[in-house]
Amino acid sequence: MTARTPDSARDIPEATVARLPVYLRALTGLAEDGTTTCSSEELAASAGVNSAKLRKDLSYLGSYGTRGVGYDVEYLRYQIAREIGVTQDWPVVIVGIGNLGHALANYSGFRSRGFRVVALLDADPDRHDEVVAGLDVRSFEDLESIVAGDAVSIGVIATPAVAAQSVADRMVAAGITSILNFAPTVLTVPAGVDVRKVDLSIELQILAYHEQRKSIAPGSEVVS
Repeated sequence: MTARTPDSARDIPEATVARLPVYLRALTGLAEDGTTTCSSEELAASAGVNSAKLRKDLSYLGSYGTRGVGYDVEYLRYQIAREIGVTQDWPVVIVGIGNLGHALANYSGFRSRGFRVVALLDADPDRHDEVVAGLDVRSFEDLESIVAGDAVSIGVIATPAVAAQSVADRMVAAGITSILNFAPTVLTVPAGVDVRKVDLSIELQILAYHEQRKSIAPGSEVVS
């Protein structure tokens, strides 16, 4: 098995980048089940993709498989984790500690996947006496000092939509360069700042579409 060297590095397509965490999760599950080696077909099935796509995706990382043997689960898991940057500890700040913010703060998957929540911030003074997941809820006014003190580059927005853009603006001004946005609105950020949007209502609407299609008998039409 040979690892990719910096000289052979190349840009990885965004679609492949989006699937790498899925492969990492599948490999983690296999490792926890005691699997030490797996074929591309087995890994693809665990990840919910076809094996040809998986092999193509992994080819961007390097050659980590052995013909006739497959992939070393732990080795490939490490290489993918290194590629997507979760072999180090990433400090994260969450802004907006309502119901969703509480749930995110208590999510145990952050730490196990390379992320450490260092601060919970809210603009509501009534929340500043709360302790969530072992952290004091602090004033949003503390954002700049926290970003500087903990070298935070990733921020999570869990505020109402009306406040999200101003929160993003202040995050960017403070030095945050990656934002995970749970607010149901589109953010405008300068070049060099990455935003990932998670809209639960849109995902539910997509599921509703598929459910509606299942309920329509062949040859029938939806009447509005």
